[in-house]
Amino acid sequence: MTTTTVPHPPIVSQGKWLDERKKLLVREKELTTHRDNINAERRRLPMVEKDYGFDGPNGKQSLKALFESRRQLVVYHFMFDPAWDKGCPGCTSCVNALGDLSMLNDRDTTFLLVSRAPLPKLEAYKAKKGWSIPCFSSFGSDFNYDFHVTNDEKVAPVEYNYRDKAEMEARKALNAADGEEHGLSVFFSLDGEVFHTYSTYARGTEGLTDAYSLLDTTPYGRQQDFEDSPPGWPQKPTYG
Repeated sequence: MTTTTVPHPPIVSQGKWLDERKKLLVREKELTTHRDNINAERRRLPMVEKDYGFDGPNGKQSLKALFESRRQLVVYHFMFDPAWDKGCPGCTSCVNALGDLSMLNDRDTTFLLVSRAPLPKLEAYKAKKGWSIPCFSSFGSDFNYDFHVTNDEKVAPVEYNYRDKAEMEARKALNAADGEEHGLSVFFSLDGEVFHTYSTYARGTEGLTDAYSLLDTTPYGRQQDFEDSPPGWPQKPTYG
């Protein structure tokens, strides 16, 4: 007989465990189906057009140039205020947790980080952390303000996670009412123009650390047969 004061799940027979596991499996499959349906709705979101300028390793570059001639672009809004000496610890942990993202390039998608800190600070921090992910600075542009990952009432109305200042104050989310925040945005290239298709913030970014989950945020998705996609969307993976 096992006797211990350590908190733990109940101990049962193999048969009882299997019964409970099968019950949970039903719920897990429901969750998978629900997630697939949400991903399909995301792929059908409309899109809006706007371009920006960034500082990068090759000098000033437009948002279109950041695609590297691919169809889709995923940007992680990395919190790094120009006055800070280092990037946000939470964002740093998120980047450290990223897996092999080579599949993104194979499926016509580019991934990179954008911060408001000047490029020399970003490059120094990137080198210190040993990251290979491209980093770009939006310093001096309205990019961070348009996507509400920098809040300054002198520049633009305060908003974060699709809530305005009054809504955030009502929810006591005052920490998001001023300064830097994190998020993830997706862009699509069509006939030489660049469009914004999707953005998520706060806990919406927590699980986006692998290639499949990042592809799920894009208009073309994973490009696999099981996906319910609009007519003409790629269905099968095209490996480079």
